[in-house]
Amino acid sequence: MKYTYLLINFLTLFFPVALSFDKRVQFYKSWKYIWPGIAITGLVFLGWDMLFTVKGVWWFNSDYIIGLTFFGLPVEEILFFLTVPFACLFIYACLNYYVKWEFNNRATLIISDLLIALSICILIVDYYKLYTLVTFSLLLLLLVLMQYVFKSAWLGRFYRAFVVVLVPFYIVNGILTALPVVIYNDAEIMDRRVGTIPFGDHFYCMALMLMNVAFFEYFRNKKQLAK
Repeated sequence: MKYTYLLINFLTLFFPVALSFDKRVQFYKSWKYIWPGIAITGLVFLGWDMLFTVKGVWWFNSDYIIGLTFFGLPVEEILFFLTVPFACLFIYACLNYYVKWEFNNRATLIISDLLIALSICILIVDYYKLYTLVTFSLLLLLLVLMQYVFKSAWLGRFYRAFVVVLVPFYIVNGILTALPVVIYNDAEIMDRRVGTIPFGDHFYCMALMLMNVAFFEYFRNKKQLAK
């Protein structure tokens, strides 16, 4: 069906928007803090997305897209970098309100160090694969910045939220890769998959979410300090 990818985007956005007006979380009041970060992060990822498409890292199945493109990308793919970050930030905000438990500083540091070490190891082994090189280089940079440079107090809450985000991630990305809507060039990605989902996609999602959360926290704190 031509509207498949568009429908996935719509459903990804629908429930977070509808639930944003919950009287307790009131996520709609935070919307003004998320759009700048989504825009900046979206431009970064869309730039690489265009590169990946041009270089044949992946391409899109014409059976599941409407055919409207901008700069060589389907409009659905562009919308993906709005709908998915919005949904991730909604989950992050809800968990911050409803769940008081979070990873402590020691556990957060251990997780960051393990992810940094994993990123370095994967880059050493698979540096010649474009998707792997870009994904793990960005993730490595973000982790070092957030853990050691900015010493982000919210990083433990981010890891908690990412674990929960994996549930919708497996649903959405599972559909995209099973049909498939997005077709990967196996020569440019890691060999392993979880079902139909390339293993590297987990860390692509982590980098996308981490950058969005970082900007969300930055703009929100900046506004609060200005009061």
